[in-house]
Amino acid sequence: MNWKTYIKSYQSYLRIERGLSKNTIENYTFDIVRLCDYLDHNAIDISPVKISEEIVQQFIYHIAKEVNPRSQARIISGLKSFFSYLIFEDYRNDNPLELIEAPRIGRKLPDTLSLIEIDQLIAAIDLSSNEGERNRTILETLYSCGLRVSELITLKISDLFFDEGFIKITGKGNKQRFVPISAFTQKYIELYKNEVRNKLPIQKGFEDTLFLNRRGKQLTRAMIFTIIKDLAVKINLKKTISPHTLRHSFASHLLENGADLRSIQLMLGHESITTTEIYVHLDRKHLTQVVNNFHPRK
Repeated sequence: MNWKTYIKSYQSYLRIERGLSKNTIENYTFDIVRLCDYLDHNAIDISPVKISEEIVQQFIYHIAKEVNPRSQARIISGLKSFFSYLIFEDYRNDNPLELIEAPRIGRKLPDTLSLIEIDQLIAAIDLSSNEGERNRTILETLYSCGLRVSELITLKISDLFFDEGFIKITGKGNKQRFVPISAFTQKYIELYKNEVRNKLPIQKGFEDTLFLNRRGKQLTRAMIFTIIKDLAVKINLKKTISPHTLRHSFASHLLENGADLRSIQLMLGHESITTTEIYVHLDRKHLTQVVNNFHPRK
């Protein structure tokens, strides 16, 4: 079998056995394709079953000149996963990246916004247009529910369980979770649905999609990024922000106000609580206050 055949088999494994999303599978595949391109460029004709540690090491040295340590670590992790799969399927007996260490990188703390900054962003939206009403609802939903941008644009009307106070979210790997939604945000969604969305020429296939563009189709990730970045420029915000910044702010504000990590983990849809623990590092002052308020030896 050639590289393409092994890669296709690996993709099927990631989709069926591990239940990973299309985007995640594409990211894993990109790392392997990058190695294939390196082999082609250097006229190295060898299969993934026979490739040696030395050749892979040369490739790692090569990419180290082109990408930052974080990207290099991701590529090494992706290739390790691929070769571990080949071992699992008895195509290989060893992993050529076994002894290759990823570069040490510091944990990058996410940028967050204060409540005042979030209010300023929302206040800067031009509500004289239908798109303005939609955009306000989008920002309120991102912040109040802590959604990923991909979760927001695929949110369905049938996923809204307002009587119970929840919305159903389909996250990474098609894993579903229920997230609480406040009456405040419900009000804006109902207003958008009844006053804006109902007047759009909704295209076939998007009848159940909540947030639509003016042509009646699902919004793109890029469009949400553009909306938020334009608002940041409008209020002269000196931070680099994205839709994910509102998700980070959601988690950080909950933690600061006394929510426990386990609850935040469930709402964010993090598979491991280690991912959620990054928010503990955002506000050392808050941790001091927790000790002062709750420790018996304060």
